Amino acid sequence: MAHASNPARPVQLTLPGFEEAGARWRSDYDTQVGPDDEIRNRSGIAVEPLYTEVQWSGERYMDDLGFPGEAPWTRGIYASMHRGRAWARRQLVGMRLPDDYRARLRTLLDSGLTAVSVAPCNSFMRGLDADEVDPVLLGTCGVVINTLEDLMTCLADVDLGTMSVNLGDNAPFTLTAMTLALAEERAIPWTRVSGTSNQSDYLSHYVANHMFLRLSLAGARRMTTDFIDYTTRLVPRWNPLSVVGQHTQQAGATPAEAMAFTLCSAVQYAEDCRAAGLKLEDVLPRFSFFFDVSISFFEEIAKLRAGRRIWGRIVRDRFGIDDPRCQRFRFHAQTSGVDLTRQQPLNNIARVAVQAAAGILGGLQSLHTDSFDEALSSPTEKAARVAVATQAILCEEAGLTDVIDPLGGSYYVETLTSAMEAEIDRVMAVVEAAGGMYAAVDAGLVQRMIGESARNFQDKVESGDRTMVGVNAYVAEEDPADRPPPLRRLSRAETDDFLERLDTYKKSRDRAGVTAALDGISRAAADPSVNLFEQVVAAARAGATHGEICTRAREVLGAGDPRVAA
Repeated sequence: MAHASNPARPVQLTLPGFEEAGARWRSDYDTQVGPDDEIRNRSGIAVEPLYTEVQWSGERYMDDLGFPGEAPWTRGIYASMHRGRAWARRQLVGMRLPDDYRARLRTLLDSGLTAVSVAPCNSFMRGLDADEVDPVLLGTCGVVINTLEDLMTCLADVDLGTMSVNLGDNAPFTLTAMTLALAEERAIPWTRVSGTSNQSDYLSHYVANHMFLRLSLAGARRMTTDFIDYTTRLVPRWNPLSVVGQHTQQAGATPAEAMAFTLCSAVQYAEDCRAAGLKLEDVLPRFSFFFDVSISFFEEIAKLRAGRRIWGRIVRDRFGIDDPRCQRFRFHAQTSGVDLTRQQPLNNIARVAVQAAAGILGGLQSLHTDSFDEALSSPTEKAARVAVATQAILCEEAGLTDVIDPLGGSYYVETLTSAMEAEIDRVMAVVEAAGGMYAAVDAGLVQRMIGESARNFQDKVESGDRTMVGVNAYVAEEDPADRPPPLRRLSRAETDDFLERLDTYKKSRDRAGVTAALDGISRAAADPSVNLFEQVVAAARAGATHGEICTRAREVLGAGDPRVAA
């Protein structure tokens, strides 16, 4: 386990008049406010009313800050950061049927989107085809994708050789397999295909996304390691592992806990890869991370800066790797939907802008901004356009890309970054003592910790100790015009037509070829010496559906059984 660097030591200042001025300020402050006005952020760290060189000084500049693009990584993972290249602007797009997805994506690309995200329907995330669920559920919170043909429709306007694609895809990674098969159909070499399988962190699913458990805990572990191995060798620009802090924070973890659990998961995946004989110098550069950014502005900035510092130290000290490519803490961020409210939804535009600015100042590599109506339904087109425009405004109007790490050297931000680092290390030590992240999740320890933090936060909201505008303070009568109509559900005629096309697709395939490919998955799942994901790709090429592939893997590896804390 990595240990926190020594926090900045208070210094004896000799500035003329400093002590006298500080004493006068403290006396005036206590008179005006009182000495007992304790404030703690969401991670439980006390926030002082004022920070000076007493809390942090430039004496530790090289230890705590350094320069962008090099250890200790606090100021960013690249020398030029956003001054050289701004973050990738993403927007989760997942709605209705493939044709609807394609139309929405085309609109957002024309509005300034620079990378593609695919958010599949919950039926997909559960490992099922559309003909295995109640039709009324289809397309309500993501796009329905069952086949390679569905994906072809979704990405008809996307050049897989030039544009990064972000897939909501967990084990056995059928959507990634279909993407590779689609690249082959278009004669695009896999060496040019770039993107991320951003739901590949099965540990976060077991903790927080119980609906997404396609495979047993052990089965998902095997599948994920094989997936990392295969893509690292054959798809060098693909990020097979996105270690997700968003799930745990949205489930109730504090920002410090979410970062700690994410780093513990990354350590677990690295150890699993090493145990499987993979060379970490090849694997770690393709690790990426995914974080929730709440409205706790400075806390989130400090969380991200501290996370970069800790990961670099873990790679160097625990794994003995000095290669900067392995130490780089590349991450995507999404503004926090938990902070958004159904009441007075237009207020969410301001919330999203604040969250996005925190992520940008924290040094992210790509960003998704939530739509203001996401607490009501999947985003409507108008709300999605506002969300995309928010990123354009922050990037091109607000000047946030002009200076690298503009808050670096702030007495408050540097002190808070070190305090967050210490708290993250403390939580990581708890997980490590339980045997690592896999064992801690299997035992339900992480789930219990998140549950306690979620309850504490909700208690503060309900008591009024934590303000939520429009919910427990400044409540106003709503104008119905502020609440956009939710997305129209699929009609019965639309779902019947889609299901009929799926049935025709299944009947028109080379059924012998599909069966042989699925049999290959069954054999590989039972044989640890065979790369299982290679067989998933073969099945996608042969025309197997998503649900068929998941079923075969589940039959051998077992179904998910979430450890939910009581």
